Amino acid sequence: MKRRQWAWWGVLATLWASGCNGGGTQPPGPPADVVVSGGGGQNWYFNNPLPTPLRVTVLDLSGRPVPGVVVMWAVSSGSGAVSPVQSTTDASGEASTADSVGSATIQRVSATVTGVPSAANFTEVATTPPTSAAVSLQNLAFNPDSVVVQSGGTVTWTWNDGAIGHNVTFTSGPTLRPADSPTQMTGTYDGTFTTVGTYGYHCTIHGNMSGTVTVVH
Repeated sequence: MKRRQWAWWGVLATLWASGCNGGGTQPPGPPADVVVSGGGGQNWYFNNPLPTPLRVTVLDLSGRPVPGVVVMWAVSSGSGAVSPVQSTTDASGEASTADSVGSATIQRVSATVTGVPSAANFTEVATTPPTSAAVSLQNLAFNPDSVVVQSGGTVTWTWNDGAIGHNVTFTSGPTLRPADSPTQMTGTYDGTFTTVGTYGYHCTIHGNMSGTVTVVH
């Protein structure tokens, strides 16, 4: 009998604890804080959109994410633009916007919520994009496998893999792009890129060899 009573009290204690915290389903309270959850501290190029969106999470006083809250975005210093200027938090309490840096080296963006005294602040750094890039074909890989050039810039691929033949064959990206290279074991190949976008390429002989060229304004 005593064992059965202890078991019953254990059930009551569990039910009481669940009632106190809502069983994990208690709805969040009103928004109390806005925190950066992604996209801060990016280094990119003048007058170009950042590769990663800016993201914030809205929390209540207990640190629980709050859905359905309107977040207002603004460039607080520097230059550039955000789009959209308002977004609503999702089921995880997150909201995001796309950010384009302008001609200033330092850009700051703020995210605010009505009734919340503090803002979430982002600082991004912009520089001049490179006009050329170099890729070495060596050890059955493109090194580096990802490069960035300004529109009108040139990428030079150099064959450094001994008697192993490779080629540069484009697989994706804008249709206006350089011709594919021939298969060769030595020498170089230059590709000039005039259209903004991301170009994927690989070696058709060695399927594990792939790379990208990102062209910016």
